[in-house]
Amino acid sequence: MEGKTSFLPVDEQLERLLRGIVDLTTEEELIKKLKHSRETGRGLIVKVGFDPTAPDIHLGHTVLMTKMKEFQDLGHQIVYVIGDFTAAIGDPTGRSKTRPPLSREQILANAETYTRQAYMILDKSRTRTAFNSEWLDTLGAQGMIHLAARYTVARMLERRDFKERYEKNAPISVHEFLYPLAQAYDSVALKADVELGGTDQLFNLNVGRDIMPSYDLPPQVLMTLPLLEGTDGVNKMSKSLGNYIGMTEEPSEIFGKVMSISDDLMYRWYELLTEKGLTGAQELRRQVESGEAHPRTVKVELAATIVARFHGVQAAAEAQSGFEQVFARKEVPDEIPEFELPAGGEDLRLLQVLKDASLAKSGGEARRLVRGGGVRIDGEKAGSEDLALKREGEYLLQVGKRRFLKVRFV
Repeated sequence: MEGKTSFLPVDEQLERLLRGIVDLTTEEELIKKLKHSRETGRGLIVKVGFDPTAPDIHLGHTVLMTKMKEFQDLGHQIVYVIGDFTAAIGDPTGRSKTRPPLSREQILANAETYTRQAYMILDKSRTRTAFNSEWLDTLGAQGMIHLAARYTVARMLERRDFKERYEKNAPISVHEFLYPLAQAYDSVALKADVELGGTDQLFNLNVGRDIMPSYDLPPQVLMTLPLLEGTDGVNKMSKSLGNYIGMTEEPSEIFGKVMSISDDLMYRWYELLTEKGLTGAQELRRQVESGEAHPRTVKVELAATIVARFHGVQAAAEAQSGFEQVFARKEVPDEIPEFELPAGGEDLRLLQVLKDASLAKSGGEARRLVRGGGVRIDGEKAGSEDLALKREGEYLLQVGKRRFLKVRFV
């Protein structure tokens, strides 16, 4: 960040920055850094790393990105670290077995998408984006050995993931020990003042804090934020679990998914994904429990707020209108995509149609959808996975609550 910046008083900055924080190491150090920042007119270097292990950013990521934006709005320097080097190792956090490495091509493709989507929240002109291969590639074998010498195996085995695997005689590859060290070196290379992460990243963040003094750098302040539960209301939001909502999904899809979550989870999402925070979420819960507000109305407001954040107010209004049309009045949407197939010949199995029309990713998924009662043909539930469609005319297929498709045989 060029030049000097005028910063808000430290207590006012703290009031904003500490909102929603779970772990803070330490408040005294953060205050000291903020005071020095005001005195020098230089913003803190706030580092946040994301490994591009999947192509899309989901709502769970936005909890952390919102805090990044708050630092940014206060005049501090956000460094958005794309972990192209660390992604090739694979973060062992929360893993019961070694994570398979990604190819360089996968990493770079995912990184491009990550970067583009991040600027839906962050101010691009005030964000430094850095690939950690920039300094980790040049570290070399000798540098990596010197880095590894600054930490002990005993400390590594204090990490819950490693400890549990060690006690169960489950394999731990040596390269997995390099992950937290590589992430820690990111902080050294950037001379980070603060590092943000989810609560599951506390060990990794502490490694950086621990080794920085050995490089004659003051230790970074650690700040963690809560993990967002996915649509299932149980597990951390994750693409691999299928309980996620992507930032770039269609507005109607986002709206419908939000409306499908439990009422109890709704308050948690209000706390972590909206400006209402914990106090506002608690007040909404009180209003619902007292009968002052209907839970469905409160959830509609949440869905509209989330859609509007990424797609705009108009898109949110249209998504709400479409939802009301389909679900409140049990009607079919006005605009339904069409899928054409050749007419004539033998009847076509429903499972094949679902797969060919991309309503199911595989025959196995199509079978599970039908068995679970999630497929309707012309409004009637498909009762058998052996059902076949005559190759003539038109059918209205519905998968789940939100996906409609007209299948026409021509």
